Amino acid sequence: MTKESADPRRTTYPPSVRRALLVALGSAVFVALGIWMLIGHSTLKATLTGAVAVPFFGLCGCVAIGRLARRRPELELTGDGLTHAMLGPIAWAEIAAVGIREIKVRSSSQRVIELVLHDPGAYLARAPRFARIAGKANLRLGYSPATIAATTLPVGVDEVLEAMRRHHPSLTVMQ
Repeated sequence: MTKESADPRRTTYPPSVRRALLVALGSAVFVALGIWMLIGHSTLKATLTGAVAVPFFGLCGCVAIGRLARRRPELELTGDGLTHAMLGPIAWAEIAAVGIREIKVRSSSQRVIELVLHDPGAYLARAPRFARIAGKANLRLGYSPATIAATTLPVGVDEVLEAMRRHHPSLTVMQ
């Protein structure tokens, strides 16, 4: 589900409406559970869990709703580089290689497009605040500071990599 603009040199991917709605709905459920733990239980563990759950999942829900309300592309590819809603603009010249990486968390995993940067420090110095915080955490875990989660896109990561190669044919793609 790409949206080709009047300019054939531009490929845009809107946010995944279905996934954003699922995140918003799931977040609302967890906020409600957190409130229930805060007011319905008197144990310290339940109170702390509720106190963490309400703001965390409230923020997750707000981000998901914001993605839907903003109606700007999640990812845009051009001959100059890419612009991601959370990562900001990144020029092709800054990217040494791209690849698909599975990030495992306990028993599940998530596929991401990893952007291997020539100078991660230079990117982090100018990255938007949230991307800078997440990028530094990714670096500590051994990942690139610039990753694009497949869950935020309406298409698969393989299709996005093909589009990246169309816009930048000399792009190195890791296998």
